[in-house]
Amino acid sequence: MGVLGDFAELVLPRRCAGCAAPGELLCPACRVALAAPPARVFPPTSPHVPVFALGPYAGAHRSVVLEMKERDNLAVRRHVGAVLASALEYLEARGDIPHGATLVPAPTRPSSARARGGDPVAQCCRATGRPVAPVLWLAERTADQSQLTAAQRRANMAGAVRLRAAPKATCIVVDDVVTTGATLQGSVEKLLAHGADVAACIALCAA
Repeated sequence: MGVLGDFAELVLPRRCAGCAAPGELLCPACRVALAAPPARVFPPTSPHVPVFALGPYAGAHRSVVLEMKERDNLAVRRHVGAVLASALEYLEARGDIPHGATLVPAPTRPSSARARGGDPVAQCCRATGRPVAPVLWLAERTADQSQLTAAQRRANMAGAVRLRAAPKATCIVVDDVVTTGATLQGSVEKLLAHGADVAACIALCAA
């Protein structure tokens, strides 16, 4: 966000990142919506492991993701990290995921991360206080997935995911939005091919 963003925080009235109501970073109603327990989802492109989502790509969940990705809202990224931490504890308590797994942020292009003041998903993962391994990234040639069909997304991801080093601990891949599952599939396949133990994927929203 930088100096201009900090200045804006001082002189402009704060609005809820979930519904734009004035007064708080997140209003009570949006806090309740974001606190809903995660659920298993089944994207059309399977990443070979269970996938969970904190909520639908609608309402407060959608608005918060757009705030932290497209509007450089750094403060809400920290809150989403706390929401993610609670979701992980819930899934651990149910036995859906192993305890203490390392979080692997889904890949993004380095240029996109720089333009957003850092990778929002990686920052959310760090805000959980859990081990984080930011080992994946996308080749710069990779197209933006948002306007692509399911088949185009799979083709776009083919060979696009890069890996620095496979985590030695059991890991969970974390993404902001799961739509077709192509990014998660490419991420999990890259990790598995290099000997990683991937237990699950979790997304902030499911479209």
